[in-house]
This record gives sequence, structure tokens and C-alpha cells, in this order.
Amino acid sequence: MPATETLPDPRPRCGWCLNSAEELAYHDAEWGLPCHDDGTLFEFLILESFQAGLSWRTILRKREHFRRAFAGFDPQQVARFDDADQQRLLADAGIVRHRQKIAAAIQNARAFLRLQEETGSAAGYFWNFVDGRPVVGHRQTLADIPAVTPLAQTVAKDLKSRGFAFLGPTTIYAHLQATGVVNDHLVSCFRFAEVQAAAG
Repeated sequence: MPATETLPDPRPRCGWCLNSAEELAYHDAEWGLPCHDDGTLFEFLILESFQAGLSWRTILRKREHFRRAFAGFDPQQVARFDDADQQRLLADAGIVRHRQKIAAAIQNARAFLRLQEETGSAAGYFWNFVDGRPVVGHRQTLADIPAVTPLAQTVAKDLKSRGFAFLGPTTIYAHLQATGVVNDHLVSCFRFAEVQAAAG
């Protein structure tokens, strides 16, 4: 974090979140919390597909603009985006202007709706891979956290077969971490126990 900013309290945290106020707030309130809401899951899929090759801090700083540009992350509305919407998004400096990622977001909205129809819910789909219980990493240091796992490879392969794009194993592992399917908070981090408790 900038030298002028200080932590809100002295509780131990995962080191990656200490670079900016946005990352700190996200870490303390959202990252790793078990998510069973399809709308939130879709939001993270969109944001994480745009994050590929960029820092998560960049995406967090553009998050509210992404929300406006992508119809509040409503997959029903995004699935109906047409060529005019794609041009609008390409001209929008508030988001990441990447033609392939924008096209993938619309494609993924349509695939997301099919996933819901075929499986009942996106939440049920993702949590079924872990029998409804988070995978607990028990990470001691940031170096212990992998970029990808066999679980992420399995999920990414299945999503690809269902028509999803720009969601490879590394991106999907970030998604599983963010939505609490995997608890990769360091065991020394105050959020480790909190997200464990939230899992029930």
C-alpha cells in the first residue's frame, strides 16, 4: 500500500493484499468467502476473464465501471449484447478494451445461461466438484499457493466443453479461490478461520 496509507488494524493478512486499499478491502470482505449466489459467480467469471495478463488491482479499480458497462453483471442481459454493444464496450475507457475478451464475455453469458438450465444452478455446478465442501489449502506462505491445480484443470476443461472461452485453468483456479470453493488464505491470516466458519 502507499506509504501514506496504513492498515485498519494489526491483524495478520495474506501478503498479496497489502499493495493497495482496493486489494485490502477485497481480501478482508470477499476473497475466499464461500459463494452460492449465481449472480456473484457470473460477476467473478467476467472480471477474472478480463484480468488475464493484468493485475487484479487494475480490475478492482475498474470494477464499478465494469458493472455499469455489463448491465449489472446480469447474464440474461449480457447474453443479448449485439455488435453495437461490442462497439460500445470497445470504446469504453472505463473497462479493459480487448476485443477477444469482450466477445468472450458475451459468449460466456450465453454459456452461463445454458449451464444454469442444464445443471439447475451455477453454484451447484461449481460446488459439486468438491462435494459441497471447500478445499482447504493450509498454506503457510504465499509461495505455497499454486497457480493451477488438477481441480482447476478439470473444471476449466469441462467449462470449455460447455462453450466457455478465455477461462483457462489458471483463471479458473483464481475463480475457485475467490468464491471460496478453495480456501487459500494463509493459515496465519485472520480470514482463514473466518471463511472456514462461514463454510459451516
